[in-house]
Amino acid sequence: MSATDAMTLGRLLADAPNRWSHWGADDEVGALNYLTAEEVKRGLATVRHGRTFTLGVPIATHEGDAVFPGRWPAKHFMVADKAGFENGHWHPLPGGLEFADDYVTGFAQAGTHCDALGHMWFDDTLWNGFAASSTNGGMTKAGIMPIAERGIVGRGVLLDIARFRGKPALDRAETFTHHDLMECARAQGVEILPHSILLIRTGWVGALAAGRESIGENYWEPGLTFSLDLVRWFDEMQIPSLVTDTLANETTYEPGSGLMLVLHAALMRNLGVVFTEMASLDVLAADCAADRRYEGFYCASPAKVSKGTGGSANPVFIK
Repeated sequence: MSATDAMTLGRLLADAPNRWSHWGADDEVGALNYLTAEEVKRGLATVRHGRTFTLGVPIATHEGDAVFPGRWPAKHFMVADKAGFENGHWHPLPGGLEFADDYVTGFAQAGTHCDALGHMWFDDTLWNGFAASSTNGGMTKAGIMPIAERGIVGRGVLLDIARFRGKPALDRAETFTHHDLMECARAQGVEILPHSILLIRTGWVGALAAGRESIGENYWEPGLTFSLDLVRWFDEMQIPSLVTDTLANETTYEPGSGLMLVLHAALMRNLGVVFTEMASLDVLAADCAADRRYEGFYCASPAKVSKGTGGSANPVFIK
């Protein structure tokens, strides 16, 4: 293929659905608009036992966190501790209180986190037609703050693709489609309704944490792979948010064209689907397999990072 014939995202997605201006020219939360008060109540109605699962992964671990290639793990520093008082660096507060204090630094897209809708783009244009130059010096359009202020709350559906395929974790570069999601849902006895928040378990984050998989050159995650039918399905089902236990919510490279992170363009940039990445789903999945209930109340909000490209989150799933 010559340079002039090379596939681009613009060409690949020329016939794909697009929701720009659907919620107005100034919209910065995209498909979260589907999560109305009625959807919040629909989510609450799924709660039967009150069992609570938190889905955030640990950050700043001693072993080093799993992060997408090109980033580095968060670092944790103790600023104040008992040793500081013993060596005279710190002094007790009036009345005798002492304290510990710490400092954590790292990427907004490290650990369990939500992406801002403007986090990735092509053709110099973000979600809803905002100019890519609006990212200069901080996200002045389609940043994480509007998502953080709204929250992501509704009916969540866990789709355990790894268990459905009979393995603890999907293989490197293993893919699946929306048809696989529907087959998995049928096997689990759960219905993917319009406006469902989809949680997809591949087993990958757990495998990375356990050292069964590693990040290095030619890193290629398993995950959803692009097709026009898949994008149209997400649009028709009005999916507000996609949550996975991978570092990038999709297979790293689209097998047909070799393009990278195509669904970040097709779903996030074009449809306004909010991505939450690196969720810890193994414990929730084991509980769902035990009681055969794969739906629940999902509630999450990223940190309110001013002009941020993303924000850490610790989503809660209640059954």
